[in-house]
Amino acid sequence: MTVHLRKLSVGIESVEHLEEVQAQRMAQARANGHGDVLYAYTRNTPRRDKEVLDGGCMYWVIKGQFRCRQEIIGFESGVDEEGRKFCLILLKPGLIRTELKAQKAFQGWRYFEVKDVPADLGDNTAKGDDLPEDMQAELRDLGLL
Repeated sequence: MTVHLRKLSVGIESVEHLEEVQAQRMAQARANGHGDVLYAYTRNTPRRDKEVLDGGCMYWVIKGQFRCRQEIIGFESGVDEEGRKFCLILLKPGLIRTELKAQKAFQGWRYFEVKDVPADLGDNTAKGDDLPEDMQAELRDLGLL
């Protein structure tokens, strides 16, 4: 059974900003001879890795709201220069926008059950998809979207 992960995107202002940062990191990895590698660095390796790799995604929290997701394609574990274990969560390039959904702050990553994830945004602009994200969030909080 599939399970997803959720993670705060600290220092990121928008989905576009996350796309820019990820593009820069991929370009740097290519320049260093590592190919098209994109990952999220974390200390703890998910114990439910098989469930995550069964179609799981990373749901990104940006400015207190889930805003997009990204397919998880693998995990790599290692030990840093100071002897601490770490895990690289390997990500497929490309972000898929989701409906905005509020999320309180937390550290690291958390499991995210399928029943709780926000829906992907479609082509339905009648629901306000053409509005700025901050305005969508305010209207949703007021029960108007």
